[in-house]
Amino acid sequence: MAGLINIGLSGILGHQSALNTTGNNITNANTDGYSRQQVTLEAQNGQRTGVGSVGTGVNVSDIRRITDQFVVNQLRSDTSLFNEQDTLNTELTNLDNLLGGESTGLNTALNNFFNSIQSAAEDPAALPQRQSVLSEAQGLVNRFQSLHEQLIQQRQSVTGQMDQATSDVNSLLSNIADLNEQIAESPGIAQGKMPNDLLDKRDEKLRQLSEIIQVKVSETDGYQVNVSLTSGQALVVGAQAASLSTETSDSDPAKLNFKLTNGNRVTDVTDQIVGGSLGGLRTFQNKVLEPAFDQLGRIALAVSDKVNQQHSIGMDLEGDLGGMFFTDINSRAAQLDRVTPNANNGAPQDGVVSVEMTDTTDLAAKSYTLKFNGTNGENFEVVDVETGETVRQGQLPDPLPAEIEMPGFNIHIESGSFQDGDSYLVRPTRNAAANIELQIDREEDLAFATPVTAEADEGNTGDASITQGTMLSVKNPLTNVPLDQFSQRGELSPPLMVRFTSDTDYEILDASDPTNPQALSPPVTGTYQPGVSNKLFSEDPSDPNYRGFQFSISGNPEANDVFMINYNTDGVSDNRNAQLLGGLGTANTMNGGSQSFSEAYAGLVETVGTTTRQSQMDLEAGQALLEQSTNQRESVSGVNLDEEAGRLIQYQAGYNASAQVISVAQDLFDTLLSTFR
Repeated sequence: MAGLINIGLSGILGHQSALNTTGNNITNANTDGYSRQQVTLEAQNGQRTGVGSVGTGVNVSDIRRITDQFVVNQLRSDTSLFNEQDTLNTELTNLDNLLGGESTGLNTALNNFFNSIQSAAEDPAALPQRQSVLSEAQGLVNRFQSLHEQLIQQRQSVTGQMDQATSDVNSLLSNIADLNEQIAESPGIAQGKMPNDLLDKRDEKLRQLSEIIQVKVSETDGYQVNVSLTSGQALVVGAQAASLSTETSDSDPAKLNFKLTNGNRVTDVTDQIVGGSLGGLRTFQNKVLEPAFDQLGRIALAVSDKVNQQHSIGMDLEGDLGGMFFTDINSRAAQLDRVTPNANNGAPQDGVVSVEMTDTTDLAAKSYTLKFNGTNGENFEVVDVETGETVRQGQLPDPLPAEIEMPGFNIHIESGSFQDGDSYLVRPTRNAAANIELQIDREEDLAFATPVTAEADEGNTGDASITQGTMLSVKNPLTNVPLDQFSQRGELSPPLMVRFTSDTDYEILDASDPTNPQALSPPVTGTYQPGVSNKLFSEDPSDPNYRGFQFSISGNPEANDVFMINYNTDGVSDNRNAQLLGGLGTANTMNGGSQSFSEAYAGLVETVGTTTRQSQMDLEAGQALLEQSTNQRESVSGVNLDEEAGRLIQYQAGYNASAQVISVAQDLFDTLLSTFR
């Protein structure tokens, strides 16, 4: 009887364990990371008799966790990919909405500004139209500055997310290391009795870690796991966890570097941070946000430069030359602001490096690293930050200064000492959108007229005519020194007379006294070609006959015909410079003369928009992969409530039957006892 009771009891206990496990599966059906468990029953060793073995009941040999390590690894990989694309797409969408929005973008402000100038050109002396130009100019400045500030805010948001993600990584690494230790110390693990709940928790922590950063996971002795970056840098080894931290970049204070601390060893792992939300943030910052800063700044520089150039050669309502319309792009502060020394440069860190804009038409939206090497840092190279390509290299002269010519700008190595390994971050366009400001505050100061004019003498006998003149510059472009012709306020120094000595020869004279013109020093003469437009002055700044303006004569002159060139005194109704200023809105003044300001900005918006659309497609693909791997895991490890309900009935029936075995044994025992009464 005792054997029958033991058999029934073992059945009750075995099916009770199965019922408990099934109930646990059901209650954890919605628990993240939970893997379905299954009780394995096996027959106990039989009792040998003379006629064979008699069964002795059932044992619970194992409660195993249903999982497929390949599926788990694939889920981690797909989780990392999806979160990278999700984070990247979120940031890209925000930037795309900012740059492309009608109320937040730049195109509306650009068009309004140049349209206001074209409207003012219709009545250049009217103060209301001039005030409208100033209002729209300030609106354009505000829009540049606002966009730059919005980019800064998004950069700060990205940096904040990186800091938070780093903190989350450290927490997860610590949890994984603790779980490793608990698993290794779990009772029965040496006999293969696995702590299923701890394994589930560790897998879930690893999955959460993959949401932030892509990692590699490898199993070790004692059912522990080692975790590392994809480059092999260890994050968790057994029960020991490394620590990830961020610090301001030595080369660029606006960016973060990632440091991995393992014991006493600290390693820079910035370039090894890939995948997950951290990888998405880094990709956005390096590939999209930083170039957007440079592109926006390049447009701000080009607008300032071209408008300033044209405005400075005009004449305002009070007869003065125009001067700067926007901030001087080559102010001392602006030149120094374009260069950032590396914080690790060698003492005494007294090197002075600046950047001067030379031609915004050829300027590219790029950043460069200026590196010094050699015993005394006498050798230099300029490296494109994006491509890593060396674009200039050479040796410093002794003594300084030195100049490195680049497309659209020059790098000036002015003074100081440079050590082997010193470097400087050169960003010609980065802060231009923040630094642009309006320099004019009075309507009268808008230079809508051209300061030179010409007229034919009433006594001319030929039918030749002279143009009203085109301004080139009021400074020598080679030296940036003001030209003598415009050294006196409100005057042309000297006024000029073009006098034909024959129908094919002419001389240009100093007409300070029109009744007694004098030869210039050196004398200026020319040969006239009938049938074509004849230019009077050189357009080459190195030529002595360069005067900063140009006139042309056409037609058929006669000997003694005279043309006078003078300052445009009282030319308040002259709108020639206003028309040229307004025309800058559609002129191709960027990208080597192939794009206008609006087209260049549209190119930035299109680049960001295209990247955003591609990111959206990548996100959808990543989501599909993640759903597929999630479904695969659920099909293997997930809890099917219908299946578990069926098992409940099965195990309940087994439990009841085992109880019935005990009941039968009790009846038999009672029957046996009754025979002795």
